[in-house]
This record gives sequence, structure tokens and C-alpha cells, in this order.
Amino acid sequence: MSTQDNLKVWHDHFEDKGGSGLTDQIADDAVFHSPVVHTPQSGKHMVVAYLSAADVVLANDSFRYVREIVDEAKNTAMLEFELELDGIQVNGVDIIHWNDEGKIQDFKVMVRPLKAINKVWEEMGKMLEKMKG
Repeated sequence: MSTQDNLKVWHDHFEDKGGSGLTDQIADDAVFHSPVVHTPQSGKHMVVAYLSAADVVLANDSFRYVREIVDEAKNTAMLEFELELDGIQVNGVDIIHWNDEGKIQDFKVMVRPLKAINKVWEEMGKMLEKMKG
């Protein structure tokens, strides 16, 4: 699959968050780099957990991707996003790398400004604890 095809699958996930769509997109040995956790989170289970929590916390009605940079040769894309979270403007970047099978291999999130990072950390922490049950 091309990077554009992989990116379409990622965007389709935002249209329909039900089912196993997210899980199906993640490689077994995927790695997630959080803007607030200093160690990479490794393995499909961890990556799905973080991205599922982000779906609830960040992908609200104000979330939108505003810019994309695609590198077909490296099967990588950088997606700039914006949203409002409890009155705080959040600006960030998702850097996604897919493997040769079209599965997400590496997912890095960077967020700015500091006030936004603190809010994301707070809300993601609550959601991950809730998901643990």
C-alpha cells in the first residue's frame, strides 16, 4: 500500500471509530511516543490503548487536521492538528510510520504549548486509568 492509501485508512478511522478499525491498523511490534511519557510504549496492546484514549480525550468536535506532509519513500506522514480542550487551544503533530504491510509501526505525538501539554497529560491520565477499569 502507498503512504496515501495508509493515510486514508487512518482518516477513515476518524469517520467511524466503532469496531476493530484501529486495532487492525497497528503492527504487533508497534511503538507509541507520547508527548508526556518519557519512555516509548511498545507493543500493539499499548499503542492501541494510548490511541484509543486519545480518541476519547482529543478527538472531540473541535479536532481537525490542518496540514499533512507525506514522504512516500519512507512510508511516513506528519499531520498537524488543532483542537480545543476545556478552553485551552491545543496544537500538535502526529508523525506516523507504516511498515511494508500497511500497519502503523511507529506513532509519535508532539503537543504545544506547555499549558496544552499539561491539560493533555491530565486528561489522558484520567482516561487511561478509567480504561484499566
